[in-house]
Formats: sequence, C-alpha cells, structure tokens
Amino acid sequence: MSHALAFTGTLPFQQQPQRPYIALAPMEGLMDHHLRDILTRVGGIDHCVTEFIRVTEQVYPAKVFRRYCPELDNGGRTPAGTPVHIQLLGSDPFLMAANARKAARLGAPAIDLNFGCPAKTVNRSQGGAVLLQYPDLLHRIARAVREAVGPEIPVSAKMRLGYLDKDNALENAQALAEGGIQWLTVHARTKTEGYKPPAYWDWIARIKEVVAIPVIANGEIWTPAQAQQCMQESGSDLIMIGRGLVSVPDLAMQIKAAHGLVEHTAHSWQQKLELFLQLVPKLADLRDKSLTDRLKQWLHYFNLHSPEIAAIFEAVKRERDRETFLGRIRELSAEMSASNSTNNIFQGEHR
Repeated sequence: MSHALAFTGTLPFQQQPQRPYIALAPMEGLMDHHLRDILTRVGGIDHCVTEFIRVTEQVYPAKVFRRYCPELDNGGRTPAGTPVHIQLLGSDPFLMAANARKAARLGAPAIDLNFGCPAKTVNRSQGGAVLLQYPDLLHRIARAVREAVGPEIPVSAKMRLGYLDKDNALENAQALAEGGIQWLTVHARTKTEGYKPPAYWDWIARIKEVVAIPVIANGEIWTPAQAQQCMQESGSDLIMIGRGLVSVPDLAMQIKAAHGLVEHTAHSWQQKLELFLQLVPKLADLRDKSLTDRLKQWLHYFNLHSPEIAAIFEAVKRERDRETFLGRIRELSAEMSASNSTNNIFQGEHR
C-alpha cells in the first residue's frame, strides 16, 4: 500500500496540548447542532464530530452540509468555540473524496470517515462497520479523501475492532493509517458486540503499536474512573465520549478536574434538568409528539445516572402533549427540590 499526499496542517491535539483531550462522539438521531451547542457550553470538550452524512450517489449541495453542520457558518465551531468535524459514511472512494472536498471548501475544520456504525440499514447499503471486512477498500477510501482535500485539512477515521470478530483489527488500522489519515478513533468493540459492556480498551494499545498516528480511545466511558482506566489500558490520553456525555453533560469537566486542569463541582440533578429544558425552545418548530419523543430520548440517558430524574422519566414517559409533558416535569422537579430542602434542614437539626 502506498502513502497518500502529505498533511501539512496542525492537529487539534497540538492546538489543545493539555491532556486528557476529550472529543464528543457523533450519535445518529441525537447529537445534532442543538445538543452540541448545549454540551460544549458546559465545557471540557475539545472537538465534536457531526452525525454521519451518508454518501451514496451524488456530491451534495452546500445546504445538505449546512443542515448537518450549521456551525460551518460560524467558522466550523459551536457558539462556545469548539471545532466541529464533518463525518462522511460511504463505500465509493470517488464519491467520498468529492464530498469531502466540498465539505472542506465550505469550511469544515476536519473530515472524519465512518467505519464504525453498527446499524443494520447502514451496513446493508455497504456503509459503516460492514466495510471492516475489506481492508483494501478502507485504504482506498482514506487515500482518495486525503488526496481530495487541501493538505492543511486533517482527515481522520473512526472504526470498531471488527465486524464479526477482531481478526482484522490491526490490518484495518494499518490500512487506514497508510491511506494517509492523521488520527484514528477506535470504538473498542466489534459490530456484533454493539454497545454491550465491556469495551476492550487493551486492543487500542495493540493498535497503537502498529500505527504511527495518534489513536483516540472510545467506548464505555461513563465516569472519571472509567476514563482513567481507559487511558491506562489503551495507552492513549486522547478519548472520545458519546453516551456518557449525554447522560452526564459535565463529564468532560469532571474528568479534567480529576487531572487538575480545571476547577469544577459535579452538576446536581437540578442542573441537568436546567440543561435539558434549554433544548425545548430550540425544537419549537416540532409537533408535540416529535418534540416529546426527542426530549424523552435525552431524559432516558439522564435517568441512567440520577434516581430523581429516573422518577421524573417514569412519570412522563407516556405523555405526548408538550404542555402536559413539560408541566409535569417542572411540577415534579419543584416537589423533589422542596422535599430535598426539607430533608436537609431536618437532618441538620438532628446532627
């Protein structure tokens, strides 16, 4: 395999030298520009990646790239100033390259290639993790994209450890690196392992031994302790978090505070709800069911790590009318906050 054209730009990790470096993962149907805005305002996130743009038969017009990444009109950054990389998914090297060139010309700070999506509909159309069965094709896509965009624009890729098994993990990583990408993000599970614990972070260390580019570790990071364990087992202080940051919006700040990089007190459940309610006016154009479905999606993730929000979620998860849904959340939140205050006073009187 031959090497692609040389990269002459600057890596995000060089612009943000403090470690750990934390990237916000793309999550199809959830991690849109609204949620990126809210989460990057909380802080601790060093770059984001868009939901994948599926490349099939054409070079998309600018409006498509702007729909997935409105931040293109803000210098490729969220309102908080966090860079947003555009992710492409597809199997045709020529079309992937042409769309990458278009995205770069529109102002994308970096291009990311998706070889990790486990969705059946995506895999059936020869996209995402299914391509991990074909190392040579990964190389050709990476090389075509690297040569299509300017030498100053970074190109990265995200992969899982394999499709059915991990047999090709090292070969796939090498194929992408030799195709000319600037870094590789590894979700430390196969497609068949999906999102079930554990993540095999030790495999990332094995991949790091066979490639000469930075490797970002991804998968099953929900707490600062798990972030630390991931970094130890993977040998990488570059990490990407998806579901963990949706569930705990200040997780990146907690991790950086644990490393002495910032001062931060973990959010209360009330602060999480305040962030959650910031999403409501951003979705004002949605019909009631679409709005409540989208809000329940985020509330579900909150409910995983907060008994108070779990109780609220249980009470509202069948509501479809927006006013009833939001009114019930505010009512229950007020009741629980008042109850907590009373309990704290009572406990203080009996110390």
